[in-house]
Amino acid sequence: MVRIDSCRSTARWPFGPFRPSLLVAVTVAACGGADGRDLASRTVAWLQSATDGGAYAPPGTPPDLAIAGYAKVLCSAVFVSGRDVDEAARNSGFFFLAEADRDRVTDITVDRDGKLVRMTWADSITRTAKFYSDQGCVIHPVGEDSVHFAPVVVETSLPDAMTQEWPMGDVEPDGPPPEIDSVKLAAAVDAAFADPEALTAAFLVAYRGRIIAERYGQGADKDTQLESWSMGKSLTATLLGLLVREGELSLDDPAPVSVWREDGDPRGAIEVQDLLRMSSGLRFIAPRDPDYTPDKGYPDHMYIYTGAIDAFAHSYTRPVQFPPNTEGRYRNSDPLTIGHIIKQIVTGRGEEYLTFPQTALFDKIGIRRQVLEPDPYGNFLLTGYDYGTARNWARLGLLHLWDGVWLGERLLPEGWVEFVTSPAPAWSQPVYGGFFWLNGIGEWNLPDDAYFMAGGGGQRTFVVPSLDLVVVRMGHFRGSAAGMATLNVALEKLVAAIDGAR
Repeated sequence: MVRIDSCRSTARWPFGPFRPSLLVAVTVAACGGADGRDLASRTVAWLQSATDGGAYAPPGTPPDLAIAGYAKVLCSAVFVSGRDVDEAARNSGFFFLAEADRDRVTDITVDRDGKLVRMTWADSITRTAKFYSDQGCVIHPVGEDSVHFAPVVVETSLPDAMTQEWPMGDVEPDGPPPEIDSVKLAAAVDAAFADPEALTAAFLVAYRGRIIAERYGQGADKDTQLESWSMGKSLTATLLGLLVREGELSLDDPAPVSVWREDGDPRGAIEVQDLLRMSSGLRFIAPRDPDYTPDKGYPDHMYIYTGAIDAFAHSYTRPVQFPPNTEGRYRNSDPLTIGHIIKQIVTGRGEEYLTFPQTALFDKIGIRRQVLEPDPYGNFLLTGYDYGTARNWARLGLLHLWDGVWLGERLLPEGWVEFVTSPAPAWSQPVYGGFFWLNGIGEWNLPDDAYFMAGGGGQRTFVVPSLDLVVVRMGHFRGSAAGMATLNVALEKLVAAIDGAR
């Protein structure tokens, strides 16, 4: 049972069958210990052990960092997505902790007046994340109770969505077009929700620009801001595309990072397009590296989420590991460096960085609210800390389906969509483009020309030019494996429904 009043939420709950390793009862109360209790001694011990082994060791122990990330995800689930505390703690954010550490979460505080979440591990480490309105939730650095940027209000210039037709608004015709086999279409939607363990929260199909199927689960609806994770990388590419069209930079420019421009810096050879293709060659420890092993240390790939650091600076200050455009690696350093470049251009023009996506892109394509969360220094963490509705992601899919032209207005440069959806030459397989994934090896039951935005926990936005199709699937992280299996079945049935209309 959960009791909520103006100051606190109180609950005791076993995770039971959802998390066999986490059987501890957790008390949720509105009182919490200080951040970083005994942090210094634990940090020294961790640093010493890691340094002795030659591994990378950022400040803080793995549990310190993990519990900070967990608190942030729970904060966003509650205050951004409106999810139940118990459900969100069970199904999102748990993965930051190693399996052996998950049963040592001993306290969770959800302060609804202060709009913050505190999580405690092993009765010794407490970390805090706080909700900053339109900037979503942000982890507080150890020993601090605020952030290093001034939060701003992000307002849309668009009228109420129910006063405009889709895709600029939410008014749409009733039912699918008559040429679509409604029985087959319904079977595809049913398949997306067939396995309860998939935790599917949204499934949306847009055909020829029109929504022909849409269903929600897990308490979500068309207005729910859902965890989107690395689909934000594709958004980063889109924001950069706006600046390229404005003439601010070109794909083959040396990346305009000031410290790389110093004489003799080997990073000076990295071009903008190398970063977009995740082929910069920066040394950035990532679990998806083919040669990754835990003895290499705490992954940079995760540190930018959990460290409460300046994630942009951490990324662009990494040394070179490979010559640019010779090795494709899925590493957060590259989209975060692109994020740094975007911020430098926008602020250099005297514009407000935190409202730039809304004014430059979202208002133009019918998106009234999309929660983009920054690090404590005000840098968007679009590698993963972003929240959007299924309809928002469908609109971004349509922008690319329509080659960067929205209702007659070109927003992205000619050839931009072709670039981000062409195989990156440094990758060993044709699976990655420019912050978009490709169906180049037939992983998905879709035509070969399909490409997609992909986020952890089973977030996908597919664009299929040959079928004039956009498909969005979103869900909660614990259901990822089951969700991807049900999604592929749903896609096969959907293609059958679409093919019958062609």
